[in-house]
Amino acid sequence: MNFPEVNNQLFINGEWVDGSEDAVAVYNPSTGEKIADIAQGGTKETAEAIAYAEGAFAGWAATDPKERARILHKIGSLIEENLDRLALIMTLEQGKPLSQSKVEVQTSADSFHWNAEEARRLYGRAIPAPSEHHFLTVYQPLGVVGAITPWNFPSNMIARKIAPALAAGCTVVIKPASATPFSALALAELFVEAGLPKGVANVVMGKSSDIGKELTTNDTVKKITFTGSTEVGQLLNEQSASTLKKVSMELGGHAPFIVFDDADLDQAATSLVTAKFRNNGQVCVSPNRIYVQKSVKKEFTEKLLEAMKTVEVGLGIEDKTVGPLINEEAREHVEAQLKDATDKGATILHGGKRPEDEKFANGPFIEPTVIDGITKDMDIYYVETFGPVIPLIEFETDDEVAEAANDSEFGLASYFFSKNIARISRFSSALEYGMVGVNTMAISQAETPFGGVKHSGFGRENGTEGIHEYVYAKSVCIHD
Repeated sequence: MNFPEVNNQLFINGEWVDGSEDAVAVYNPSTGEKIADIAQGGTKETAEAIAYAEGAFAGWAATDPKERARILHKIGSLIEENLDRLALIMTLEQGKPLSQSKVEVQTSADSFHWNAEEARRLYGRAIPAPSEHHFLTVYQPLGVVGAITPWNFPSNMIARKIAPALAAGCTVVIKPASATPFSALALAELFVEAGLPKGVANVVMGKSSDIGKELTTNDTVKKITFTGSTEVGQLLNEQSASTLKKVSMELGGHAPFIVFDDADLDQAATSLVTAKFRNNGQVCVSPNRIYVQKSVKKEFTEKLLEAMKTVEVGLGIEDKTVGPLINEEAREHVEAQLKDATDKGATILHGGKRPEDEKFANGPFIEPTVIDGITKDMDIYYVETFGPVIPLIEFETDDEVAEAANDSEFGLASYFFSKNIARISRFSSALEYGMVGVNTMAISQAETPFGGVKHSGFGRENGTEGIHEYVYAKSVCIHD
C-alpha cells in the first residue's frame, strides 16, 4: 500500500525546512520496505527551534485563554476529520493493527479537546488575609517546553504532552522518535491548518543524543517532558539538572495483573488478552506479571487458552490482533526471555515461535505466547518484556501477592480482578503504583491523571493535573 503524502522536513517557526544532517530512511516494520527518507537536524536546528519558541512565547502566553481553547479545539476536530489518514500513516510506520491506530488517533483528538477546556479552567485562588491586604495565587506558564516522545504511541504521546502545554500558554519543541516521525509531522500539518501561530509548536528530527542534550542544557527551555525507557529518562534528568528545569518523566513499567479466587474469570481472561496484545504488547502499562490464585489457576488458564484462539497475527494493514514488533532487536529480547524461562523450568502453553507463514518473513513477528510456571529466578519476572507474552505465576494468599506485586523497581500501572469490596479497598491502597485498574484495563483517559512512581517516573499527564505540569504558582500580595 502506498504511503500517504506527508512532508518529510523539519517544522520550525511555522516553516518546513531541510536539516543540516544527511536524511535517513524510515521503514515499515511489517514488511521491511522503505517508506521514505526523513530530514535530519542536530544541535543547530534544535537551538533555532528553541529560539523561535522563545520568541513566540510572550504572544502565545498573552493570548486570551478562550482563543487558545478555540485553536486547540480546532486541532482536535482536524485530527478527527483526518482520522483514517493519520491512522494509516501510523500503522505503516509503526506496525500496530489499523483499528488500534484509529483508537490512538481518536485519543489524541480527545487530549486536545479536553485541554482546550482546561485552558479556561486554570483557576487561581484568593486567600483570606489581614485587613488592608489581599493574597492571591495565580498560575502562569513556564515558557519553552522540550517534549521527547516514543515510537510505540507516536501520536497520543505528543498530544498528551503538547495539548496541556499549549493550553497553559507554553510553546514547545517536539523531538519524535526516529522510527516514527511521520505521525508527528502529520500533526504539524494540522497545526498550520488550525491557525496555530508560528513558533508556538516546532518539530525537529535527528540524532537523539544531540537534540536531547540541547533541549536539556539550553537554559531557555524551562520544562522537559519525556516518555521512554528508565535508562534514558535518568540521563535526561541528569542533563536537565544543570539548568534546574522542571521535569516530568513517564518511564518503564512492569505491571502486575492479579486474579483473585472471587473474580469473574471470564472477564479477567478476555480483559487480559485484549490488553496484553494491544500494540503487539509494546505498551508501558501492559500487564507483565500475571498472578493467579491457586484455587482458580486451572480454570483461569483454561479460559485464557480458549480466549487465545481469537488472537490472530497479521501485517499491520491487515488489522489482526497482533502485528510486528518494532524491530529485530525487540524480537530477540522476547525470544531471549522465553529461552531463559524455559531453560529454568517454565512451560510454553501457547505460541512462543516465529510465525511460519512466508508473508511474515521480512518483519520481526513472534507468535502471541502464554508461558506457565514463572519464578523469581527468571529474567521475565523482573525485566519488562515489551512483547506479546503472558507469563503465569501462582499465588495462595493476599499478603503473598501484595508483596510480590510490589516487588519491582517500577510503579506505573497495576490491575486486579475481585468482587470483594473489602479486598478492593485494601488492595487499591496497598499497590505501590501510580494507577490501579480494578476489574478493568481502561485506566487511561483524557480526564484522568496518568503517571507512575518509583523508577516509572514522576509527574502526571491528562486530567486536571496535566496542565499543572506546565505552570508555576505565583503568590501576589497586595496592600491597599
